[in-house]
Amino acid sequence: MDFGDILNQWENQQKEEIRRQKESGKNTVSHKKANAPTAEEKALKKMREGFDYNAERDRKINPMELWLRRYGTVDKDSLNEQEEARERYKSRSSLVRLKCEARIDLHGLKQEEAWSRLNAFVTDCQVRKIKKIMIVHGKGIHTHGTDPVLGELVRKFIEQDKRLGTSGHPEYNEGGKGATWVILKDNLFK
Repeated sequence: MDFGDILNQWENQQKEEIRRQKESGKNTVSHKKANAPTAEEKALKKMREGFDYNAERDRKINPMELWLRRYGTVDKDSLNEQEEARERYKSRSSLVRLKCEARIDLHGLKQEEAWSRLNAFVTDCQVRKIKKIMIVHGKGIHTHGTDPVLGELVRKFIEQDKRLGTSGHPEYNEGGKGATWVILKDNLFK
């Protein structure tokens, strides 16, 4: 038996039931009042009449609750914490003491590749709300020329990228001149 056979059998049962109802004289009775609108018709009528949903909502809630929803509240503790964070991060010494939350190592990369990886890294750190990052670029010992290539590239990147703020070199045991820490401006006060 396939699906078509099942459908035919169902249709035949429906027709047989309708035939029996007609023969017995019983009609299916609707309990709906004559000419009463359906739910869809009621909704359309309310929309046409300009039903005021806001007034309906306001009638059901406490006036104090309505005021609080409309104007909100001020979290003074949160404001104090934000102000303390601003004050704390104003001095350079506090920024230096802040721990690096993410790091990237650019050793062995060409300039174009290092630039694109830096851009992707900063974007990722910004999304993750990281405040301070470490960029390891090396001291340029193997570079042929006067200045280390990646160190100069990192300096230019920091100067051009608007998302980055204060930067500096860590202590000697953390990389010294071969690394640079950077503060992400947007995430500092969040």
